[in-house]
Amino acid sequence: MDVAAEMGCGLRVLLLGSFCATVLQATTWYITVAGLGGEPEYETRFTSLAMELDKAVRSTPNVKVTTLTGSIATKARIEAVIDEAVKGAKADDVLVVTLIGHGTFDGQDYKFNIPGPDLTAGELAGKLEFVPSRRQVVINTTSASGASIEALRREYRTVITATRAGTEKNATVFGRFLVEAFRDPSADSDKNESVSALEAYVYADQKTTAFYETQKRLATEHPLLEDTGKGGGVRAPGPDNGEGLLARQLPLLRFGSLQQAARSPEKQNLLAQREVIEGQIDKLKYEKAATPADEYRKQLGALLLQLARVQEEIDK
Repeated sequence: MDVAAEMGCGLRVLLLGSFCATVLQATTWYITVAGLGGEPEYETRFTSLAMELDKAVRSTPNVKVTTLTGSIATKARIEAVIDEAVKGAKADDVLVVTLIGHGTFDGQDYKFNIPGPDLTAGELAGKLEFVPSRRQVVINTTSASGASIEALRREYRTVITATRAGTEKNATVFGRFLVEAFRDPSADSDKNESVSALEAYVYADQKTTAFYETQKRLATEHPLLEDTGKGGGVRAPGPDNGEGLLARQLPLLRFGSLQQAARSPEKQNLLAQREVIEGQIDKLKYEKAATPADEYRKQLGALLLQLARVQEEIDK
């Protein structure tokens, strides 16, 4: 990539909020923590979900995976793992932090229940602030997790929670379906062989809703997503509320032929180009209401043509 192209790539990141990588593909840092269960059933469930997620993400190339469960899932250990990302991550890397377990909210602070002192949302946010990666995802699947949004939200970070408020205190099922999204190809709703943060959220939200309807139970959790750095989270992200654009552009998992292509140094730059174009298409769709119809169709057609040409090169 020459200097001019590199500068253009940087401008797209700043102005469009889309992904643009160098020829050497970025690393995705996965930090997964299973907290205290309080009861044997929950201890087993939380650990099992964390290990399922661990297995799923290790199949993806260019990853650094750390999974903490049981007695080692302490605040000191979590902070130490984040410090590794502070020292080793690059600006174009992706950081994915997933919390599985129970959470509490006392009206002031959200706390993630772990061995020893609990970890507050403010403490987690403070550590993440020093990670160089400007594409971050925090997936908080615990009870009362909605209370963590205010502390965690940033313009460059997607925050996903299992509940809409700290007052939803029952154990959640959202985490089960969120992990399922990492191994169920149907979570890839746009069929591009990549599951984005938005797709994982939508999949888990729909499965959670169906769970309570099937069980004929009153829902005690209502998932939210926030990725503008300004809001309190929404249930249905989209152009109408401005939420979800960043999450659409954050790939959590690649599979199939795309995963194989990601292992090829010759095709990594093509994959980067594809994700840039997809990001531009997403942004255009979010701006559709403010764009003249003819101009919208013209821009969309040109981008789809570019995407087809790049995809053709990837498939060779």
